[in-house]
Amino acid sequence: MAGSSLAAGDIVAICLYFAAVIAAGIYSLCRSNRGTVSGYFLAGRFMTWLPVGASLFASNIGSEHFIGLAGSGAASGIGVGAFEFNACILVQMMGWLFLPVFIASGVHTLPEYMKKRFHGNRIRIYLACLSILLYVFTKISVNLYSGALFIQQSLGWNLYLSILLLLVLTALCTVTGGLAAVIYTDTLQAFVMVAGASVLAVMSFLKVGGYQGLREQYPLAIANETLYSNSTCGLPSEKAFTMLRGLTDPDMPWLGFLLGQTPASIWYWSTDQMMVQRALAAKSLSHAQGGCLLCGYLKMLPLFIIIMPGMISRVLYPNEVACSDPQTCYEVCQSTSGCSNIAYPKLVLGIMPQGLRGIMMAVMLAALMSDLTSIFNSASTLITMDIYRHIRKKAKNRELMIVGRLFVLVMVGISIVWIPVIQEFQGGQLFIYIQVISAHLAPPIAAVYLLAILWKRATEKGVFWGLMIGLVIGLTRMVLEFVYKEPLCGEPDTRPLILSQVHYMYFALGLFWVVGATMVVISLLTAPTPNDRLIRTTFWTRYDKGVHPDDRLLADYTGVNADKVGDTSENEPPQSSQHHLIEKIEMDKINLEDKETIANEIETEDVEIRERSLRGYCVRGFNWFCGFESDPEKAAEFEAHLKGLTALKQDPRAKKALVTMLVFISILTAFLYGFFSAGS
Repeated sequence: MAGSSLAAGDIVAICLYFAAVIAAGIYSLCRSNRGTVSGYFLAGRFMTWLPVGASLFASNIGSEHFIGLAGSGAASGIGVGAFEFNACILVQMMGWLFLPVFIASGVHTLPEYMKKRFHGNRIRIYLACLSILLYVFTKISVNLYSGALFIQQSLGWNLYLSILLLLVLTALCTVTGGLAAVIYTDTLQAFVMVAGASVLAVMSFLKVGGYQGLREQYPLAIANETLYSNSTCGLPSEKAFTMLRGLTDPDMPWLGFLLGQTPASIWYWSTDQMMVQRALAAKSLSHAQGGCLLCGYLKMLPLFIIIMPGMISRVLYPNEVACSDPQTCYEVCQSTSGCSNIAYPKLVLGIMPQGLRGIMMAVMLAALMSDLTSIFNSASTLITMDIYRHIRKKAKNRELMIVGRLFVLVMVGISIVWIPVIQEFQGGQLFIYIQVISAHLAPPIAAVYLLAILWKRATEKGVFWGLMIGLVIGLTRMVLEFVYKEPLCGEPDTRPLILSQVHYMYFALGLFWVVGATMVVISLLTAPTPNDRLIRTTFWTRYDKGVHPDDRLLADYTGVNADKVGDTSENEPPQSSQHHLIEKIEMDKINLEDKETIANEIETEDVEIRERSLRGYCVRGFNWFCGFESDPEKAAEFEAHLKGLTALKQDPRAKKALVTMLVFISILTAFLYGFFSAGS
């Protein structure tokens, strides 16, 4: 491809970017306490609003957004921007509805919250496994494919060699510093992504004569093979500049989006471990909500700096980006479904001067790495805290963290195998592929968390069997999607009616309400959840000062007065009794996962590792690098801070300012929806 070679300035920009990322990772090694589960997986819960908000944004805007959003913009216009505006509101739902409950309950993971809310492990393990499945199909595989696609278009590198090199650097950032390293690097990468994409957007609009020029030229952006044929394939949508469209629109039906797609998005923004884990790392509820607000405002940018530039790419390069003939498309991008996914890299290589291509290369690498580091950390958290610890109840800190890291390799392997499926799905629109998969599996998750938090009468049996019914229905349609491939343009649609006549957003709407109704009916027919299980596990009881059963049993083994478990003034157990405490727990063999948390958090280094010898220093250095070495004083400090968070105390002035910003972002988002949905 012309212009694929990098100039000296490009190489310098990429090297500076990698140096900055590595520096951020080293900073996290020295600053964070990674020797405990809380320190490694939740960054000690000492993050302020700025890195929390930047990490939420960077974790969301991966390379699949640059490739997928720009590609969908090139294919059908600004309609896909509705997903971004929807996120502005849903991330606030996480901050004001879900987070107060998750923080008050004192959990590390969301499946752990389900255990605390309903008791039993089957819901917890199922949700952890389903989340990992979604990570493989909608996150890791998509990120690897989109990142490799950009590198392939720009440099012509071998696809899988590029993936391997990126995975190595991503793994180093993730496995050494834990969530702290992820958040620090995400903060850097968020600024890099916004700055780089903004520069490209300005240059793109100048190229086509501004927004008005785009409106005039986009309807004319048609590939040559379409101009000289009788086919209507490849023609731009007449509603390209309208965001929410008619009830039966194939791209963005307004009713299906608002009522059907929203539940799937609630899963991602409010109940997905990857996103919530960043907010749980905040030092207080106010900082968590401030981070959500920052992320919400940043989510207004992709329409202008990613989607519209994708439309401009079609204007500038219609023969490649807008191709509709399968043979021509395969020659351009090795896909018969369409080449809209190359819109963004094509734009970068076509209009950016050589000195700036390296910056955009760094932007794409930043997007890829920020998303992958977030996914890897969250996936290892789920497998460690919710699955492996249930199987190996006596597993210690070192074993838990090693298993979590090794499991990531398995996920990556499966994701790479899945990449060929993505290439030929949904007419070549990568972002739509993500939404379709989410619509099949995510609505039941949204239903269960909403009921658990807002309805005290929800029961374990009702929730579990509702999830099972939702899984059967969702998997049935998802399998049909893969068996009956969407026809190419001009081909007859011979798929079953459930696929050809029911838009995936309307399917998500039906699935959400079927699962919700099932949970309600079964819950009403079964015995109610004991009242003590509701203590600090619902929105209505988040300030409850009572003692949750899990907290009472935990208190019995820490020496803390059970009546003060919810009180921030409680004292830590004496350090001198730590080893006796571990022995007592192991001798009693109580079947409680919390006992392992106690034993793990107070675990200290073996005496012989501390010997002043070459071997001892090497081992200690390795343990420090991997986060196996724990500082007991910092561990105790983190635990005391964690207990203080559950009180949900907020400064009145900060709370008033946060509410004001919440009202403002809600009004602004509604205005943007109305403005762009009233387009002609």
